[in-house]
Amino acid sequence: MAQQRALPQSKETLLQSYNKRLKDDVKSIMDNFTEIIKTAKVRAGESLMKLVSDLKQFLILNDFPSVNEAIDQRNQQLRALQEECDRKLIALRDEISIDLYELEEEYYSSRYR
Repeated sequence: MAQQRALPQSKETLLQSYNKRLKDDVKSIMDNFTEIIKTAKVRAGESLMKLVSDLKQFLILNDFPSVNEAIDQRNQQLRALQEECDRKLIALRDEISIDLYELEEEYYSSRYR
């Protein structure tokens, strides 16, 4: 009879042990799953940042229409500036030429020659 009592008690202990192991294993699975989710979020974030970087690089290197348009606009600005400088230089040359002609006339017609 003592053996029969000991057996249920050991079964009870064994069941409690199984129950504790089950709870520990479920908790471990939950912890692992939580870490997997955190890692997946980090990887998804990193992947998204890499995608954004790749898209920016693609647009910078391969957006030829906008790059060509910017180059054309800058060329037009520089050509307009060049034409303005050329006009000013020609006007300055003409003024200097007139002044030099007047100075030469005065020099050759003066008595201090």
